[in-house]
Amino acid sequence: MWPTCNLKIRDCLASTSVTLKQCLKLGATMAKSKFEYVRDFEADDTCLAHCWVVVRLDGRNFHRFSEKHNFAKPNDSRALYLMTKCAQTVMEELEDIVIAYGQSDEYSFVFKRKSNWFKRRASKFMTHVASQFASSYVFYWRDFFEDQPLLYPPGFDGRVVVYPNNQTLKDYLSWRQADCHINNLYNTVFWALVQQSGLTPVQAQGRLQVDEVTTKEVKLPAEMEGKKMAVTRTRTKPVPLHCDIIGDAFWKDHPEILDEDS
Repeated sequence: MWPTCNLKIRDCLASTSVTLKQCLKLGATMAKSKFEYVRDFEADDTCLAHCWVVVRLDGRNFHRFSEKHNFAKPNDSRALYLMTKCAQTVMEELEDIVIAYGQSDEYSFVFKRKSNWFKRRASKFMTHVASQFASSYVFYWRDFFEDQPLLYPPGFDGRVVVYPNNQTLKDYLSWRQADCHINNLYNTVFWALVQQSGLTPVQAQGRLQVDEVTTKEVKLPAEMEGKKMAVTRTRTKPVPLHCDIIGDAFWKDHPEILDEDS
């Protein structure tokens, strides 16, 4: 049975005197309605042209999530490698991303300056990255947490920021890595005071607020940079790296990231 809205098209097709082109034109006309004005309420969220578009994801209430899923403190390598796997998956699906940088429960994805993906709409950038990342987190969970079932779905929020030139983009990524260093140092000392010195979490927090804790008092690991992760491309394949991106060496080794013609 033909739907009521298609009666005219049905009659049109039944007539041998009307061409298919005319029928299609009639269908396009009928698609418009008095309700179409609601499209005018959609905000224009086009990102500025010739700017770097960065989508940053953050885990929603991941402190609770890590507690419920028994993450190791201060850093759980399983969780970190899972985050990087998700970032690789996003980059494989969205080829306009040139580099991603992550720490703890966040990841930043940098799109090409000249990208015209989905006409540079911020909502498309954010929703595609967030949905691909979140679904990958659930999909690959068992590959990294074999003995820990996923108790409930994780959540990620996102934001889109545009940066006008190479230097501001590099400064943004340097800011995120500097933040990683500060947070990781604090967390490493905090959990060392709890696990090695027997302080309660409240006591350890108070101690760090009023005193300087020396490395003689707590046994710190030789390498405390386990929370930072970067994913860049070798030609078209995303490759995970654990490296310093604040200095110039990284950018000299990977000039293709900032290459205007890439």
